[in-house]
Amino acid sequence: MNSSRPYLVRALYEWIVDNDCTPHMLVNAEFPKVDVPQGFASDGQIVLNVSPSAVRHLHMDNEAVSFEGRFGGVPHTLFVPIGAILGIYARENGQGMVFDLESPFEDDEAIDSEGGDDVPPPDSEPPRPSGRPSLKVVK
Repeated sequence: MNSSRPYLVRALYEWIVDNDCTPHMLVNAEFPKVDVPQGFASDGQIVLNVSPSAVRHLHMDNEAVSFEGRFGGVPHTLFVPIGAILGIYARENGQGMVFDLESPFEDDEAIDSEGGDDVPPPDSEPPRPSGRPSLKVVK
């Protein structure tokens, strides 16, 4: 089954814009193939204003989000694989969604079969991922 993440990102983007709010995306700037201005990233993450008035040529599909934006007055072409999107929310009220960290590998099963030593026993608790986004719901 296809990942639900690209569908949710597109739906939430449309919902945020339809409600006259400013959509922001939280992105893992260290994810493979991400092309964002690294000088604006902090702790490996970057928040991008993706409102229609802030970007040009916005394209969202099941693989990635791409657009042109300005940083410090300098135009940049950005490319964000769907797996690098950690969340999308409205700047005005924080409503949106945060996603789990996604593996940068397309086929985790193939990797697990090669390096089976890293698989924990079935009754042990999985390790907590570090570097999770620190968004919280503000009401």
